[in-house]
Amino acid sequence: MTRPVVGRLRAGPRDTIADVAGVTVGHATLAEADIQTGLTIVRPHAADPFLQKVPAAAVVINGFGKSAGLMQLNELGVLETPIALCTTLSVGALAMAQVRATIAAHPGLARTTTTVNPLVLECNDGYLNDVQALVVGDAHYNAALAAAAPAFQRGAVGAGRGMSCFGLKGGIGTASRIADFGTLRYTLGALVLANFGRLESLIVAGCPLGAVLGDRLSERARLAAAQRDDGSIIVVLATDAPLDHRQLRRVATRAAAGIGRTGSYYGHGSGDIALAFTTASTVPHDASPPVRDIRVLAEIGLESLFEAAAEVTEQAIIDALFTAETVMGFDGHIRYALTDLAPDWATLMPPSARIR
Repeated sequence: MTRPVVGRLRAGPRDTIADVAGVTVGHATLAEADIQTGLTIVRPHAADPFLQKVPAAAVVINGFGKSAGLMQLNELGVLETPIALCTTLSVGALAMAQVRATIAAHPGLARTTTTVNPLVLECNDGYLNDVQALVVGDAHYNAALAAAAPAFQRGAVGAGRGMSCFGLKGGIGTASRIADFGTLRYTLGALVLANFGRLESLIVAGCPLGAVLGDRLSERARLAAAQRDDGSIIVVLATDAPLDHRQLRRVATRAAAGIGRTGSYYGHGSGDIALAFTTASTVPHDASPPVRDIRVLAEIGLESLFEAAAEVTEQAIIDALFTAETVMGFDGHIRYALTDLAPDWATLMPPSARIR
């Protein structure tokens, strides 16, 4: 799949979030008639995240959204479950699926040890999916978890199956960038659940494509796409740089720059959340030893990670748009893939655009 390339930084070998060693992604996809939904799991490492937590932080750019676990994540600064992405009304079901999975692995949960903080983030896929069907549950969570791997699909899969982006088909996108600080080299990867924006605002690699693509839609599809900038985006950033919670929060904040470059203004009804974690260290559940010696990157070294966070988020959104397929779903609604609507998209880009 060719697509426009943004920024000046070099991508990792996969150009996905899995370029951060140990990170894996799994999907469970439901695609039949009015049901166009699913869930996506991001695992920070192959070990048990409850026993080996990873430093993490989240920022809320615009809070029109539902989630589970963000408050404790930012209070304690760690992840202790995989990250689950899903449709809006499935947050509770998936939080319980995470709880049940953790109890199965740790029978002493909430009895001889602490409880667990499930982490679930959502976007509303209600245009293409019958959200009231409430079909996502434990079996789908377990399937996505079992499927987690360094190689994974993007576009209209998993949690991205029913998502819309700029009035087109959105979904799961990913990218990576290499950030250098002197002789040090770190990887920063992103995975997005892209379900935001209005078509006339769409900018791809600096090119305002939205107006051109709008002219190619039918009247009904054009009216459906010409809405407010709402719908939401979840950005998951992973890095192998040694960062603490405060520094990860600063990196996560820069995802907003990447979202903005694609034409979003974070509208009233858009839930825009960015989460960042590092695999450079783990935090043991048993608090042993009682005093931890940690290494963190010097503050000036964050500059290259800030640039990478903006680039990789923009690139991941482009990836979602260019890997998605056209989907018909609930009540006959259709979201067209950008590449179906404009198979000649490369000719619409400026001569200076990079395509890979």
